[in-house]
Amino acid sequence: MDAILTPLEPEPGSTLADIAWSRLKRDIISGDRKPGERLRIERLRELYGIGASPLREALQRLSADGLVIAEGNRGFTVAPLDPDEFRDLTRARIAVEREALRLAIAQGGNDWEGSVVSASYLMAKADRETSPGTDAWEQANTTFHRAMVSACGSQWLLRVRDGLQMLAERYRRVSVGSARSTRDLGAEHRAISDAVLARDAETACALTTEHYSKTEEELRSVAQP
Repeated sequence: MDAILTPLEPEPGSTLADIAWSRLKRDIISGDRKPGERLRIERLRELYGIGASPLREALQRLSADGLVIAEGNRGFTVAPLDPDEFRDLTRARIAVEREALRLAIAQGGNDWEGSVVSASYLMAKADRETSPGTDAWEQANTTFHRAMVSACGSQWLLRVRDGLQMLAERYRRVSVGSARSTRDLGAEHRAISDAVLARDAETACALTTEHYSKTEEELRSVAQP
């Protein structure tokens, strides 16, 4: 049974709809709200302690994000996990990430290199001490991959890239958290970081492509009966 969550107080500058969107997004990505689950307003009011109007606004935003399906008068459901969609999502993510990586490696300065080193250290620590799919590991993973491309110089590239990463996280939690996985993610992350810091764009792009493609392949393996 779902736990009743403590009502949230808005942070400065945040609306209740912002808070509802953030909390629901987190719970959908983490799997607390299951694929295909019907999101009933009355139940969500009990769970999150937020009124119906901001919840509806948040659900509309999540529908635009691709995490929720709006079904007209039938309400909202959590979007399903579709291996074919993840394959398409992975192709798009690789294309955007490779371009952002090339630009970051060409343009990044000392501050960027410092952020890459810091994110790589935290990623290595998470790879040693936590399990893929946990919140701590996912946060380190998000920070790691974002740091690699953060000096690309294009806010639009980063915006598109961040949206794709958000959508990919739901799928990644299923695939990398699978008992079937035999990958050495720590070694994969170290290799990417080493190539980025060496300013070897070709190798960094190739390793990132392989890294994301393996995750997509694992999801297909998990989805097979």
